[in-house]
Amino acid sequence: MITRVAIAADDGDTAHASEANTGANATTRRDVVIDVLIVESRDAWSLFVAFTVDDDVEDDGVDIARVGVAKHRMDIISSARAMACGAASACDGTIVTSKAYPLDDVRISRAMSTTATTMRAMSTTATTATHRSCAVSRARGASMRGRRAMRAPRAEPEWKVKQREQDAAISAEEDAVRGRVREVLESINASSSSSGEASGAATVGAGAGEGVAGDARSALMDKVKRATASLEYGLVERETEVRLLLLAACCGEHLLLLGPPGTAKSELGRRLSALCDGGLFFERLLTRFSVPEELFGPLSMRGLENDQYVRQIDGYLPTANVAFVDEIFKANSAILNSLLTILNERLFDNGSERINVPLLCLVGASNELPESEELDALYDRFLLRSSVEQVSAAGLGKLLALKGETAIGARAGGAGEATVVLRPEDFSNIRYEAAENTTVPSNVIELISDLRTFLQEKCEPPVYVSDRRLLKAVQLLRVAAYTNGRDEVSEFDTLLLTNVLWQRPSESVMIKDWILERLAQDRGTKQVQYLLAGLFGRACRADGDTDECKQLLKEASSLRQVLTSQLNSLRGAQGGSLPALREHLWLSPADASRAAQTLGPMFSKVRTNLEDLLEETLTLEVALERNTEPHILALLMPNYWADFIRSGPIEDVAPLGQASP
Repeated sequence: MITRVAIAADDGDTAHASEANTGANATTRRDVVIDVLIVESRDAWSLFVAFTVDDDVEDDGVDIARVGVAKHRMDIISSARAMACGAASACDGTIVTSKAYPLDDVRISRAMSTTATTMRAMSTTATTATHRSCAVSRARGASMRGRRAMRAPRAEPEWKVKQREQDAAISAEEDAVRGRVREVLESINASSSSSGEASGAATVGAGAGEGVAGDARSALMDKVKRATASLEYGLVERETEVRLLLLAACCGEHLLLLGPPGTAKSELGRRLSALCDGGLFFERLLTRFSVPEELFGPLSMRGLENDQYVRQIDGYLPTANVAFVDEIFKANSAILNSLLTILNERLFDNGSERINVPLLCLVGASNELPESEELDALYDRFLLRSSVEQVSAAGLGKLLALKGETAIGARAGGAGEATVVLRPEDFSNIRYEAAENTTVPSNVIELISDLRTFLQEKCEPPVYVSDRRLLKAVQLLRVAAYTNGRDEVSEFDTLLLTNVLWQRPSESVMIKDWILERLAQDRGTKQVQYLLAGLFGRACRADGDTDECKQLLKEASSLRQVLTSQLNSLRGAQGGSLPALREHLWLSPADASRAAQTLGPMFSKVRTNLEDLLEETLTLEVALERNTEPHILALLMPNYWADFIRSGPIEDVAPLGQASP
């Protein structure tokens, strides 16, 4: 690719030719015609200068020299202008036209045609002057050569000195910006390596009140860990069900366990009741012939004598804190209405009185899915669902090796009983505090919305997700984030939706695969790159505008914070593990390990891209802070500069290639 910059003297080629025709007067002027050729090779730019100076007749002609090679377009344009100005200054000429032609074929052809015309005029002028002055030239040749031999060496031109100073200033500014970027990156990496401590410090805050809240949050996390260990004690391959049960209790929701008999479904309910201090546990097996009295208590004989239809509810479901109902879908229509009100509103109508039910969590168990439509409402009341399978062949040996109380079904894991005790009010406080102190970012909301669209519109058969279930699912994610010590829901928390949104057990695998695929996407790197390119173009056009630079600096800082947050969420990906998954309270070690193995290699590539984008964003931010000029910014971010001059409007690009007047 060739770009030509044509620079003519103050009175042009016509004046040059007319003066040459006047004989003696032809040597009284010093005009210069300079043609600068910028040649783009594979990995560099080369600068050639062709110029003619009307000094002595015998020196008339065209000289062409290669005067520079550079890696960047800005360097070569700067050198071209410096060479042109220096040559004009040396011969006392005045440059009045200077045009930089863009790199498109039409304008290159036009530039080459103009240059060819100029060169022909120069050649004609030089030939005419040489013929008319041949005799004079021979007579003066000897004396001219003698004077030149005695002429002292010329001092370095002023334009070269200025160019050297300018290059030094540009290099110094580049080094300053890059040095500051390295310092900030080191600080970010240091804080990222200890992000757990930084997150804790951010939660604790500077005030005493915030410190108390941070201590309470840490105590809650420790209590949840010990409660999980107590529930797991003596159980084999039930880590997922234990965490779902405890999470359901923290959210005030209910858990449905689907699976064959003899898979420890009722044992889980009994263990949760033992974990609750002072909690009443209620357990019942339903059949097709079960009557309401089995769940809600018998009718009061004394009440009937007084014309009151009330029940003796003490010791039954309306007074229980934790309940286990086996074969829940065997409930008939006489039971359903009251059961639905208890599960959703925590209310029970006892005669003419409506009383509050202290139910914390109900664990429902069934060997099969509901078959009739009248049970759909009951099915929807169970926010968390899990399909319980038999112990695998790999874990069977561990199960058969159990001894002591664990082998005959200890209620709360023996020694684990005394390690932690949770009161019913502790569970209710968790969900209220989570709703108040935890936020759901837009990317998580978008993920949940897209997942619902996928399930209802792209799956066959469609998977219906009610508005109530979706709203409760978001509240569950808030509790998960809060108990993990975070003030914001993470995308990794959405893996819990695997046990929330399915209607049939086989759909849970499909939901998990969709979420993992979504998490493994580029995490918005293309969008961030597009935003950064836009900020770079605006920074070039701003050219020192104070208000615009302040706005750009603010936007660049926000973009840096987004990138830093995403990098922290991927901490550990390069090492093949993801602490955000491994340390998650509500994901079992097996589930976290499988997810990390799937996401780890993909996240390593994404992390590399995010690190590059963070460095480029910091470069732009530091340059804006230092009010760095656009041509230096082009050297610092050459890829964005190349995209800017290729895709930007020509009126924005052309002025950047020319020095300010």
